[in-house]
Amino acid sequence: MAVRQFSGATSSYGVSLCFVHRLGAIAAAIPAGALRAAGIFSLGAWLLLMFTLAAQAQTKRIIVFGDSLSAGFNLAGDDAFPAVLERRLRAAGHNVQAINAGVSGDTASAGLSRLEWATGDGAELVIVELGANDMLRGIDPDVTEKALDAIVSGLRKRGIPVLLAGMQAAPNLGPEFRERYNAIFPRIAARHSIPLYPFFLDGVATRRELNQSDGIHPNRDGVAEIVKRILPYVIKALVEQASGSK
Repeated sequence: MAVRQFSGATSSYGVSLCFVHRLGAIAAAIPAGALRAAGIFSLGAWLLLMFTLAAQAQTKRIIVFGDSLSAGFNLAGDDAFPAVLERRLRAAGHNVQAINAGVSGDTASAGLSRLEWATGDGAELVIVELGANDMLRGIDPDVTEKALDAIVSGLRKRGIPVLLAGMQAAPNLGPEFRERYNAIFPRIAARHSIPLYPFFLDGVATRRELNQSDGIHPNRDGVAEIVKRILPYVIKALVEQASGSK
């Protein structure tokens, strides 16, 4: 693992150099006997412990709340969307933990039924990726919209920022269904003033080399492509969350 370097006044973990200096001043004032009594046998170990705890305290939680497309159907855990997204964000200097809260087969209504326990104590950002199974099963778009709207409303009432990942209906479902279904996501995003990533499978859908044999679920390369395309949206949402923007 590469050592993260300090840049300017802050490290990539967001812990300021002056904070580290304060730790050193505090540690210097603590008698060595007190450190040993606490099971800490060196000043360096004490500083390392404090620095680690401070960095962990500033880790931002991202919950990926979705279905098999984001959960990593038939993929190793490290190749699933949340894990790849976390690595890309960390490489870009963002101290985050991306939590996989995806359940294969979930419809929007099924997601709504598990919203409270799946999101737990909350997060700095929830990426909502649901609705694909509704489309594949031909569920009335009004039912899908009602459930997705309730999910977003529930998260917003708890003060949790949301990035909505859109979906698009397959051409074989007919123009009327497609028009009604495709309008769901931008309408919800506008209603709640939240960011929308228009199509979760953008650049991946219909490309055989980026999908598994079923032609539906992204393979490892497909996930990498999804992450590459959605990354700017996620970073913007995190920056806005940190600045207090709505």
